[in-house]
Amino acid sequence: MKKNIGSTDKIIRLVIAAVIAVLYFMDKISGTTAVILGAVAIIMLVTSFLNFCPIWSVLGKSTCEVKK
Repeated sequence: MKKNIGSTDKIIRLVIAAVIAVLYFMDKISGTTAVILGAVAIIMLVTSFLNFCPIWSVLGKSTCEVKK
């Protein structure tokens, strides 16, 4: 797996996952919405820790900084 997630993208993914977690634990989301957003949060966490996003790979995109 080639790294295709940059630091800004990684921070955004972590913030989104954290917001979803806070909403869930504050009982602002529940039921099917909580399950779907929970899955999204887990995917965001995993992709940010692996520094690889399969969707970016399929689209041929990368948010990594280019080293000179």
